[in-house]
Amino acid sequence: MKSNEELFARAQRVIPGGVNSPVRAFRAVGGTPRFIQRAQGAYLWDAEGKQYIDYIGSWGPMILGHGHPAVLEAVHKAAEDGFSFGAPTEREIELAEAIIALVPSVEQVRLVSSGTEAGMSALRLARGATGRSKFVKFEGCYHGHADALLVKAGSGLATFGHPTSAGVPAEVVKDTLVLEYNNVAQLEACFAAHGPELACVMIEPIAGNMNFVRASLPFMTRLRELCTQHGALLVFDEVMSGFRVALGSAQSIYAGLIPGFEPDMSVFGKVIGGGMPLAAFGGKKDVMSLLAPLGPVYQAGTLSGNPVATACGLATLKEISKPGFFEALSARTSSLVRGLEGVAREAGVPFVGDCEGGMFGFFFAAELPQNYGGTMATDKDRFNRYFHAMLDRGVYLAPALYEAGFVSAAHSAEDIATTLEASRAALQKASSPA
Repeated sequence: MKSNEELFARAQRVIPGGVNSPVRAFRAVGGTPRFIQRAQGAYLWDAEGKQYIDYIGSWGPMILGHGHPAVLEAVHKAAEDGFSFGAPTEREIELAEAIIALVPSVEQVRLVSSGTEAGMSALRLARGATGRSKFVKFEGCYHGHADALLVKAGSGLATFGHPTSAGVPAEVVKDTLVLEYNNVAQLEACFAAHGPELACVMIEPIAGNMNFVRASLPFMTRLRELCTQHGALLVFDEVMSGFRVALGSAQSIYAGLIPGFEPDMSVFGKVIGGGMPLAAFGGKKDVMSLLAPLGPVYQAGTLSGNPVATACGLATLKEISKPGFFEALSARTSSLVRGLEGVAREAGVPFVGDCEGGMFGFFFAAELPQNYGGTMATDKDRFNRYFHAMLDRGVYLAPALYEAGFVSAAHSAEDIATTLEASRAALQKASSPA
């Protein structure tokens, strides 16, 4: 049996940083990443055979838990028929129909292989549909690692983006405007200054990349009004929240609270692939018809609509569409978050959480942050100590303060109770820098 340390040392010799996605490296929290050997239900086992209760769920897709029998059966059958054809399949149509049936704002979708690909394609389509170049994103919202979207926000009004990553030329992000999340006044000032030039506004309605921060109703209402008024497309990035916070995704929650609300375009991923590399972007037919081969906006992908991935996604959507699924998942997630808050109160530790459906977040703070700056102001050092204390007790949380957590249908009441007991002990250790 190889240790996690041995595997990490070996990985660093052949893979940059020893990982194929940066957050896996534990750089934010310190220590050695766990190399996972297998998973089942709500649990992971690492290379050393240690079991963990999994609250990452592959960063969101595993809403049913790992190894769900119906999903395994669908994937096995699809794999036997062929891994990839480079030609259309009926299953692509079925998955598109399933997404459209659950999300009223979407009339057509294009399947792709990753959230990054979906986000960059949606931006290109918005620019092609409007004939405009500038667009708005929000500090703390992540839309993939395409060049135009890899920007960091500056302070103040409508700060033009500056590359977050080396290798992104400044001219590529010169049309990216970055605003503060949930700041209505800044939003209004931006549209007053740049409204006729804006192709779109891209937003995570429930941001999972600054932990868990939801857009306020006044903010979302005004955002929809301004986009409509100025002819900019409102693009919902629901790669993380799509079919995870509700069967109709986050937009269904806002539609239930804001009369007539819907985004113009939507980006999906994670859950619709069930753990396979699959994502999608969609919107009204008049916008989507601008995509090649019908229109002038080019987008293509060799593995788009992969037959095994679509089988996995379809089986997942079928399961989560069953009556009572989201009611049960929401109740389980709420019991975790409210329980964690209660344990923290007992310990006298400032702690607050929020959740929707099977997605949650928590902060070592007295109040829920409303934007990225608020998240940055929470107690990062205490979080890092708490993370390792929980990991030592067999609870696998996201290894970064800025990442949301996920509960699956496979998590039991006993798993939640075990997590709360681990938290009692972890809070004591996290309260002491030593």
